[in-house]
Amino acid sequence: MGTGKRGLLTAAVTVVCAVTVLAAPGTAFAAERPTPGGSATPGASAAPGATPGASPSPAPPPNKDLEKVRARLDRLYHDAAVATDAYNAAEEKTEKQSARIEVLTQKITEGQEKLERLKDQAGASARAQYRTGGLPPTAQFLLSDDPQRFIDGAGTVLNGQRATDKLIGEMTRTQRDLRDYADDAAAQWRKLEVNRKAKATAKKRVERQISEAERLEDRLEKKEKERLAQLEAQAAHKAQTKWLDTGVLDDVKGKASEQGRKAVEFATAQLGKPYVWGAEGPDSYDCSGLTSQAWADAGRPIPRTSQEQWKQLRHVDVEDMRPGDLVIYFPDASHVAMYAGDGQIIHAPRPGRTVTVAGAGTMPILGVVRPDA
Repeated sequence: MGTGKRGLLTAAVTVVCAVTVLAAPGTAFAAERPTPGGSATPGASAAPGATPGASPSPAPPPNKDLEKVRARLDRLYHDAAVATDAYNAAEEKTEKQSARIEVLTQKITEGQEKLERLKDQAGASARAQYRTGGLPPTAQFLLSDDPQRFIDGAGTVLNGQRATDKLIGEMTRTQRDLRDYADDAAAQWRKLEVNRKAKATAKKRVERQISEAERLEDRLEKKEKERLAQLEAQAAHKAQTKWLDTGVLDDVKGKASEQGRKAVEFATAQLGKPYVWGAEGPDSYDCSGLTSQAWADAGRPIPRTSQEQWKQLRHVDVEDMRPGDLVIYFPDASHVAMYAGDGQIIHAPRPGRTVTVAGAGTMPILGVVRPDA
């Protein structure tokens, strides 16, 4: 959280207390599942001797140790993706609560100023009464011997009483509003603290998983890394081919909407930028950071995380998808990509990779959602 935001929250608490190009396709996060083709990425096991076609030349049959490494990397990056989603969700809630506290702080400040003005009016009324000898207006006009003055005084008293009632009512409402604002701000502060802790926990988990994956990869020899990259590329190519062979694209003829076209253009312009967990541009992205920013640029804000995008956006059949739609992957909705047409997606794969193009079928598809439905 930045210094400005901390200052805002401190001010809020104080007030409350006072009141009362297409880069080689990369992989997504998965555990022992197919991953995007065309790049060195963790993914599902490739059948030995599988022919990748246009993909890199076949690698020698893998040894069991290398397969274990690949499976371990898959699990680590998948866990990192889940933790990243948890971090992003907590961050989004934190921002909303901070904004709410800012609004409440302003309302509390305005309410206090209003209450001070009302107190000044009440004081002025009390001083006026003192200047008339302490007699209230009712007693003054009842003691008058002048009939006309009596009549005029009756109207004055009635108006004065109304003004007094209004003043008392306004003060009561203002005090009640201040208490409500203070209670609301205190509740938002408690929620903020809960989500700050959730962010911190998720951050530690992300960093731990990524650090372990990096250490594991660093222990590989150069030739082992090359073989691992070939295996990953083969697995991704095999998964994409199997998906295409189902004929799924035969019925996919949807054309992008105007907003969908803009979202794809934005995503395309980010190709080659690095994946950084928790990032949403402009220099780096994670998977849902890319899709949410692309649609925000197209004029359609959507939820920040892949899981919330899956929950909140309209679901469409794979056969009905069109460019700009979001493809959600894995049973836990831990990865999201943007469909770009012709069976391809644009996505931010995982740490160590860049925003890239991959086959839409290189990971197990959970479903498709449409932001501008």
